[in-house]
Amino acid sequence: MTMIERLRLAALVVAASAAMAASLCVTPAMAWEPTRNVEFIVPAGTGGGADQMARMIQGIIAKHNLMKQTMVVINKAGGAGGEGFLDIKGAKGNPNKLVITLSNLFTTPLATGIPFSWKDMTPVAMLALDEFVLWVNADSPYKTVQEYVAAIKAAPDGQFKMGGTGSKQEDQIITVALEKAIGKKMTYVPYKGGGEVAVQLVGKHIDSTVNNPIEAVAQWRAGKLRPLCVFDAKVLPYTDKIAGDQSWADIPTCKSQGLDIEYVMLRGVFMPAGAPKDAVDYYVELFKKVRATPEWAQLMKDGAFNQSFMTGADYAKWVEGEEKRHRDLMKEAGFLATN
Repeated sequence: MTMIERLRLAALVVAASAAMAASLCVTPAMAWEPTRNVEFIVPAGTGGGADQMARMIQGIIAKHNLMKQTMVVINKAGGAGGEGFLDIKGAKGNPNKLVITLSNLFTTPLATGIPFSWKDMTPVAMLALDEFVLWVNADSPYKTVQEYVAAIKAAPDGQFKMGGTGSKQEDQIITVALEKAIGKKMTYVPYKGGGEVAVQLVGKHIDSTVNNPIEAVAQWRAGKLRPLCVFDAKVLPYTDKIAGDQSWADIPTCKSQGLDIEYVMLRGVFMPAGAPKDAVDYYVELFKKVRATPEWAQLMKDGAFNQSFMTGADYAKWVEGEEKRHRDLMKEAGFLATN
């Protein structure tokens, strides 16, 4: 073999080796991430629990640089949140839009008949479950559930005013359950959001509320409101002092006080139907990072949240069960649109 033939053979070997190396070292495709601002829809008014959680998440993401793009919180409370849900329904396949949900995910379509179901969206993650507390003004004479119930029973039907967020939603569902347990009618007064509900109770325009902890914690801390009981099966686990020497753990369950009523509410995230799986996976990981921050831990304490977390099939199965439960509750209360 001549020198030239040897050089040609060597060149062929080098070329083949290079081609093989290139085939083995293909640069992997970049993981999906948002390429523009992410809209975070709140299907409720400002100041309420969903709004506060959404804005806290927005702040955590910005502070810790968890996402390259900006998250923009947008309140769409019209039609008991139907405005926000229909926005998500109409954004099929859009990976840059999220919605934070509460029980109006179920109550709004059931009560209004709007053409919407949670199945029109893609489940992303359950972030937590929210509690409900029976609140009265701190100046009221009722220091126990028994005193509160006795006063309602002694008053004419409708004299006691219960304030809540929206109509035929979770606050009014609990109010109807209270009326049945007590055997007396109250007057339910709807407001746009939990923040407004707390302000109205401080101003003594209503006699009680069933606000979420985070919606009334500031007023409790300021000595303006008094919690009587929590609508959960067991007392809350948070022992840090909130108001004087009282913590969330010091609030008894309503059931232990003679009111056999339990109710907790979803704080979860969905995307439009048809969202790409890699986008869903991206947001699941994003919310895991959010939940690992000290700011989130503080929010959970301040708002006395149940810190359950679910994704995927488990989350979808849980939501399906909650839809059925709400249908049964609303049928019993006479709130279904078909009634």
